[in-house]
Amino acid sequence: MKTIKPHLVDTYNRHLNYLRVSITDRCNLACIYCKPDRCVPKLKHEDILSYEEILRLMDVVIPLGITKVRLTGGEPLVRKGVCDFISRLTALHGLQDVSLTTNGIFLKKKLGRIKAAGIRRLNVSLDSLDRNKYREITGFDGFQEVWEGLDMARKMGFDPIKLNVVVMRGINDNELLDFARLTFKYPYHVRFIEYMPIGVGESDHFFKYVPTSLIQDRINSFQKLIPVPRGPNDGPSQRFTFEGSLGEIGFISPMSHHFCRTCNRLRLTASGQLRPCLLSNQEIDIRGPLRSGASDQELADIFRNAALSKEAEHHLTPEHPLGKVSQMSSIGG
Repeated sequence: MKTIKPHLVDTYNRHLNYLRVSITDRCNLACIYCKPDRCVPKLKHEDILSYEEILRLMDVVIPLGITKVRLTGGEPLVRKGVCDFISRLTALHGLQDVSLTTNGIFLKKKLGRIKAAGIRRLNVSLDSLDRNKYREITGFDGFQEVWEGLDMARKMGFDPIKLNVVVMRGINDNELLDFARLTFKYPYHVRFIEYMPIGVGESDHFFKYVPTSLIQDRINSFQKLIPVPRGPNDGPSQRFTFEGSLGEIGFISPMSHHFCRTCNRLRLTASGQLRPCLLSNQEIDIRGPLRSGASDQELADIFRNAALSKEAEHHLTPEHPLGKVSQMSSIGG
């Protein structure tokens, strides 16, 4: 029997201080890498954690060392009452960083309330700067809404604003330099993310996958990348800048350069499952015990055991995807 440690430290001595919280599986887009068949069953209302349940779990996990939370979905801004929930979350003593990942469609409408609720850092998914291609990728003609939302966020002082770009061969890999050029005009952090093998077939993933090495080579041919020193709260992104640029370039390489040895996170899905690793189908139920009257100590032990079950690394490759058991939209990638 494994010895349970007082805080969230796994068997490889990784201190887990970062929790990604999916508050909904609903989304107003249907991106091809998130919902490959664009027909994903929705969770029933009663199967989704309530805001009160999430806050109860936060009261349990903050004393265990969680200091950083990122809210994800689905699309978090589609859930009713989200801004009031964010206000309650950011008010919790012990949290040092609460941020939001969004597709940006509702940014213009909600930026004022988001900022008043305490959010200062945004991650916005934007996989194309071309309106028609954006529609092809997402299934929705919403590029202009996202772009105007980004501009408003910048003017309102959100910082940093990170643009997440999932690079796909033959779809948007011809826009790499267009995204890189943005950093000379805007202080955005453009982050190129390798296409991950979740919820797809083997051939589908293999032909869309572009390794970071090729992306970096293409960016370097445009302008020399200058490394940026890592900060204490940095995630898996390798950070760079260009001489004279306002923003940054980042590379996230879950397939070609595993960052598992420095992974410091757990994930809480909208349905109340703890996932020690995004690129694994292992889940630990916490909703059941929570609703069955578990004590704070019992819930804390579930978090600790989830940390202890975290493997050294994932074992996926571009040729061997995770398959259709998990869709990105349901686990808050």
